[in-house]
Amino acid sequence: MTTTDKDLTVVHLMRHGEVANPDGVLYGRLSGYHLSELGRQMADRVAEHLSSRDVTHVVASPLERAQETATPIAKAHGLDLATDGRLIEADNVFQGKTFGVGDGALKKPENWKHLVNPFKPSWGEPYVDQVVRMKGALDAARDRARGHEAVLVSHQLPIWIVRSYVERRRLWHDPRKRQCTLASLTSFTYLGDTIVSVGYSEPAIDLVPEHLRAGAKPVKGKNNTGQGKAFGA
Repeated sequence: MTTTDKDLTVVHLMRHGEVANPDGVLYGRLSGYHLSELGRQMADRVAEHLSSRDVTHVVASPLERAQETATPIAKAHGLDLATDGRLIEADNVFQGKTFGVGDGALKKPENWKHLVNPFKPSWGEPYVDQVVRMKGALDAARDRARGHEAVLVSHQLPIWIVRSYVERRRLWHDPRKRQCTLASLTSFTYLGDTIVSVGYSEPAIDLVPEHLRAGAKPVKGKNNTGQGKAFGA
């Protein structure tokens, strides 16, 4: 049997752009956190990158930073932006707290009880629950865009967790080693209903500050969006 383009569907999971967060708060699912000017540039860059692609469906997490990232992509393709609650950030008990280098929530003994089980994890939404909702969102987008492409804007931790599941890696991990930079694309190619490949690209990497790139170490005095990265970002 010969595979044709009609048999293939690509669903891109995009991480949102940089957020205006000068105080280094782990914003999690909190409302009121919007893209910075640089984050808007990242969103525009990815929209331009995808402008020639056969995108027929664009959907985002309900959080503002994801909606604002997805908007220029939908606009570039003349599409209405859909919202899917399954794409939301992972829930966690440290939401609203700060995670600076050498200070912040992890220095407080009353928070240590939440760190006892990194495998589940004990501080927030179970990894398996993230897999279920994110895989459901992926498959729903596949059905909406069969034979074409879809873009789903979500958040670093749930994107990395569902990718790890698809690639048959363990779900618990070192958050410093996640390959999911700001405004990156993790692309799932389906043949029919089955995922046959996973790709990764960074169309806006030149706009991402070095201390916020994958594998970078937190820098004291910088707004490290990756602070508390294990708990979502």
